[in-house]
Amino acid sequence: SLRGSWRLGNGNGSVVLRGEVPGCVHTALHRRGLIQDPYYRFNDVMYRWISLDNWTYSRTFKTPFDVRKWQKVNLVFEGVDTIAQILINNITLGRTDNMFNRYSFDITSVIKEVNFVEVRFLSAISYAAEQSRCHKAYSIPPACPPPVQKGECHANFIRKEQCSFSWDWGPSFPTQGIWKDVRIEAYNHYHLIYFSLTSFFVKSAWQWTLEIESIFDVVGAEPIAGLATVNIPKLQTQQTFSVKLQPGEGSIVLLVNINKSATVEAWWPNGHGKQTGYNMTTTFIMESGHQIEKFSKAYFRTVELVQEPIPGSPGLSFYFRINGRPIFIKGSNWVPADSFQDRVTYDTLRLLLKSAADANMNALRVWGGGVYEQDEFYDICDELGIMIWQDFMFACALYPTDRNYLESVRAEVSYQVRRLKAHPSIILWSGNNENEAAIASNWFSIPYADREVYIKDYVMLYVKNIREIVLAEDKSRPFIASSPTNGLESVKEGWLSQNPYDTHYGDTHFYDYSNDCWNWTVYPKTRFASEYGFQSWPSFSTIEKVSSTEDWSYTSNFSLHRQHHENGNDQMLQQIGHHFKLPQSTDPIKKFKDTIYLTQVMQAQCIKTETEFYRFSQSEIIKGEGHTMGALYWQLNDIWQAPSWASLEYGGKWKLLHYFAQNFFAPLLPVAYEDKGVLYIYSVSDLHVDHKLTLRVVVHAWSSLEPVCTLAKDGVTVKAQSAVPIYKESINDLLERCRNCTRKSCVITFCLVGEGGLQSPTNHHFLSSLKDAVGLEKTQLSASVFQQDDIYAFVLQTTAIAPFVSLDVGSIKGRFSDNGFLMTKKKKVVVFYPWEPTSVEELEKSLTLTSLVDVV
Repeated sequence: SLRGSWRLGNGNGSVVLRGEVPGCVHTALHRRGLIQDPYYRFNDVMYRWISLDNWTYSRTFKTPFDVRKWQKVNLVFEGVDTIAQILINNITLGRTDNMFNRYSFDITSVIKEVNFVEVRFLSAISYAAEQSRCHKAYSIPPACPPPVQKGECHANFIRKEQCSFSWDWGPSFPTQGIWKDVRIEAYNHYHLIYFSLTSFFVKSAWQWTLEIESIFDVVGAEPIAGLATVNIPKLQTQQTFSVKLQPGEGSIVLLVNINKSATVEAWWPNGHGKQTGYNMTTTFIMESGHQIEKFSKAYFRTVELVQEPIPGSPGLSFYFRINGRPIFIKGSNWVPADSFQDRVTYDTLRLLLKSAADANMNALRVWGGGVYEQDEFYDICDELGIMIWQDFMFACALYPTDRNYLESVRAEVSYQVRRLKAHPSIILWSGNNENEAAIASNWFSIPYADREVYIKDYVMLYVKNIREIVLAEDKSRPFIASSPTNGLESVKEGWLSQNPYDTHYGDTHFYDYSNDCWNWTVYPKTRFASEYGFQSWPSFSTIEKVSSTEDWSYTSNFSLHRQHHENGNDQMLQQIGHHFKLPQSTDPIKKFKDTIYLTQVMQAQCIKTETEFYRFSQSEIIKGEGHTMGALYWQLNDIWQAPSWASLEYGGKWKLLHYFAQNFFAPLLPVAYEDKGVLYIYSVSDLHVDHKLTLRVVVHAWSSLEPVCTLAKDGVTVKAQSAVPIYKESINDLLERCRNCTRKSCVITFCLVGEGGLQSPTNHHFLSSLKDAVGLEKTQLSASVFQQDDIYAFVLQTTAIAPFVSLDVGSIKGRFSDNGFLMTKKKKVVVFYPWEPTSVEELEKSLTLTSLVDVV
């Protein structure tokens, strides 16, 4: 391994330091104390010089073996970011131009006992600009990001993390560095370069088979024969094959039939069953006497993307069947967890992904403007049952298709598909993010006469290259060319549909910041909602770490600087204004904190309304629209501390939205909406069997903790994996029934309860805006904290109904069992799960309790 400390220097040698590999220039400078935290205040702009310079990594190493005894020696880079010349002992081995590729250089003839290796980087910014300048035939938009993003230009001309040139939720830090593992490999005879397995269910034989693919490098001029044995003890399956390896690089495929008398447990998504995997050993014993043993996990699951006609609706369905069962996809969109990938540890990933599973999510979309995630990311998803919609790394842009570019992309796609295809969690490959829509809606104002050349490029890149490789490398899962797309309809229209946002086909992305988000009629009754969202600010404790006192106001330079979405801060206030009174405090810091709190309440309530709309639309067709089978809100996580669409803050802290998600994605949930003065309640269920349950509907006056009236409807049939109406009453009748109630003075809560502890979360439906609520009183909220083993109980007490009660323990890492709730009882116990050791004293000292009535 060549991991560890390297020498790092800039272009003119004025800055020299030690830098860790894997790593990048920014983290090296920060670790050595030569720069501040790059995320602090305005440092993204102050440190632009780092990305404009050309840096070189170098080191010497002693060869830990006798060079003469090995027929083949390679220098292997798992990841180079991005444009570099690689030298060993002053001999150029080659160049790199793709962050997403693996590079292997043959150094057999140049390696000595002591070696000097150099990686000379070129600024990604200058390279992208130069590539764009050289593309003389026609321009490839967009040239630059909008000024509000404070980013760099021509990201589409470099095969690098696209959002590293800035995005509407993230900073511009176009890093340079050896971002993944680097090592020397030496071998004789033959070497296993690559090993992967995929499972298939063969219907005709009613049997599972495993396809095991191995790629070998055979050094000599003669073929090598031998035996390969595959053993899966738990499935009483063992098979031996004779194999013959040809000289050079070549692949062999073994087809293993799983013993029919063994019971195979399939891999299921979170909430639908277990994530069983089987230990498997593959042994290659070759006539050269050398043997290789490979340990891996075999998973068994099938996936189909179903696009079929629906009775009573034009268009086609768009849903996933896993192991033959239709699954409603619940989750979010994943962006890179840090601008500096070397800071993304296993623990970082585990915390974020576990938080997704804990919020009842079963899927995430790895978005196409980031990176193909590290192996551990997918390992954790396999283990937690989180399905992955995997984009290829192309986003919101048009891309070149010259020979060199396509060659680089082909290598990238082939490598990534091979690396990732064994993961059962990945259920879909998708060619790009929003590029079909960009052409269809003409985002870049391309004159009609010039459209053809861009359409040709589009088909060339995503269909003739990427799709072709995916289909050749992986026959086990579906591929779509873009998102949003009209699926088969887009294919029929030559891969570019007239309107990729059509609700009757494929998936949709939907954003609307001006209309009132409580009004469900503005949302598309789509087949699949793969992006939708609203912004909010992260908590004060998260902002505090990267700001100073003068920044703590909603209108400070800092607050404007961190907002990368045009008009974003105003849009949040506008959306809050629909239903809440804006903070008026004369204490500037209280006003800032109140505003942050309200942005989180607004975001949580907006996305709750929208997600519930998608969930209750899954079983119905209304005016030809419906059968919605997926809801992935934008976005799960944050790349830095800033306002964004995320539900998890940088560092993993749960925003109120994430607590709401735990409820609105619950496996069993009653959902209410109003239509023309009538209240409808649906039961939404992901459970595999029908249940007879009781629906409890409780009406509270804002002014009292005693319910005004309670209704229990018994024997309600909640249909398995469906959304069905279970209750209907006109609001006037309801107010009549519950005397002393008006729309402004009362609120409705409801839940489903059954035998054996089966219970839904308690949901609520507001009858008016909370700014118009009558009878809301200032409440005395108090909490006492008790330790129970390694968790903490917060016993809350209130003197009046309290909407949106928020518990915040500052920067103590951990999460609550519930948060942002409507408190309608005198007492409530909330559990705190710490992610690091803490104490009752610490928690009491850090606790801030806020409810809507505290905002003045």
